[in-house]
Amino acid sequence: MSNRQNCDSGSLSALELFERVTIQGDKVRSLKAAEAPKDEIDTAVRLLLSLKLMYKATTGQDYKAGSPPTDFTPVNNAPALAEDDDFVDPWTVQTSSAKGVDYDKLIVRFGSSKVDKELISRIERVTGQKPHHFLRRGIFFSHRDMNQILDAYENKKPFYLYTGRGPSSEAMHVGHLIPFIFTKWLQEVFDIPLVIQLTDDEKYLWKDLTVKRANEYAIENAKDIIACGFNINKTFIFSDLDYLGMSPGFYKNIVKIQKHVTFNQVKGIFGFTDSDCIGKISFPAIQAAPSFSSTFPQIFKGKEDIQCLIPCAIDQDPYFRMTRDVAPRLGYPKPALLHSIFFPALQGAQTKMSASDPNSSIFLTDTPKQIKTKINKHAFSGGKDTIEEHRKYGGNCDVDVSYMYLTFFLEDDDKLEQLKQDYTSGALLTGELKKALIETLQPLIAAHQERRKQVTNEMVLLGC
Repeated sequence: MSNRQNCDSGSLSALELFERVTIQGDKVRSLKAAEAPKDEIDTAVRLLLSLKLMYKATTGQDYKAGSPPTDFTPVNNAPALAEDDDFVDPWTVQTSSAKGVDYDKLIVRFGSSKVDKELISRIERVTGQKPHHFLRRGIFFSHRDMNQILDAYENKKPFYLYTGRGPSSEAMHVGHLIPFIFTKWLQEVFDIPLVIQLTDDEKYLWKDLTVKRANEYAIENAKDIIACGFNINKTFIFSDLDYLGMSPGFYKNIVKIQKHVTFNQVKGIFGFTDSDCIGKISFPAIQAAPSFSSTFPQIFKGKEDIQCLIPCAIDQDPYFRMTRDVAPRLGYPKPALLHSIFFPALQGAQTKMSASDPNSSIFLTDTPKQIKTKINKHAFSGGKDTIEEHRKYGGNCDVDVSYMYLTFFLEDDDKLEQLKQDYTSGALLTGELKKALIETLQPLIAAHQERRKQVTNEMVLLGC
């Protein structure tokens, strides 16, 4: 995809790229021979294809196994892969840094704007509310056209919120809550409608799932989303597999978007190949369509000029860059976006969370005992090897997962800052920092579980 380009200095030589392609090719073959999970193989294949594209862009030649580059003409503006670069697309997030993705670089690469102090101050001034700690702490760090949204609010023009969830498993983990916690705050502050898309069709196309199982996951995930406490009178939650068949407005917008995006464009944006099924190639239009108010005539009474604001993780941005490109040609306003950083796995920011690995995160179904055990046993520590060294040199909050999790879930700014100072100075030990996280997450998840018990199947069927 186009946003995989990395134009930093320190790029790899043609020979180094050749070696990376060879190694990645061996990895793909090993995964296939071992009959690894399909999503793991797909991730490895996408990275292999990306490396091959970079090799060709650098050398002007296609990669040929066993034939390292000898004579080639460099391409000056070629995408290059540096050792410290990050790989981000809607399905894969990879970084070599224990601190996680370099978000300043990502803003430059994606062409978005930073959520700076000026914008945060304007949000506070316009809404009359203290900005959410996700804004104050840089968890939502990037945006597109947020000032337009604030202009609309000041001028009393309507707009709405749109976010979503790809239901790949029955149980959600705490990282999945991030966009919903923030979206709930936005809904309360602006007092506006919200639509939440459950892309069960996407998960059927990308994962080894039946249609029935993907839809069942959507139903279970919807219960967790409803339990977040949205305004039920202004919230519509829908499954693509259910809603598309009963909404002509939804399908009409999908078709309009499909007509205005070429196959070459989606290949360039999303990295699709000739071997991908046509369902994947057409799916981006389905995720784009809720950005337009005419997709929901029952909510917006047929109005086509209502702008939407999309809070999401930044890996979803390629979908909406495509959407923003298409919108003017359809006569619709471009959606605005607020991007969040990624939620780290317990094992560290370099490790991918997986629904198949129960120890990679804290799940919303975990008991207090499981939460305590997982954090104590698996949460990556920024502390030193011995108590003596830790007392002398202090811990590193930049890589410590317990501290990272606390930045998301501990709302008290003063307490968080005190924990950081104490841990960095060595006054606070790793076990004590983990204890602070355990005491933060246990009641939060227990309260969520109690709210979820109140969610009925009827509430899910009615879309909240």
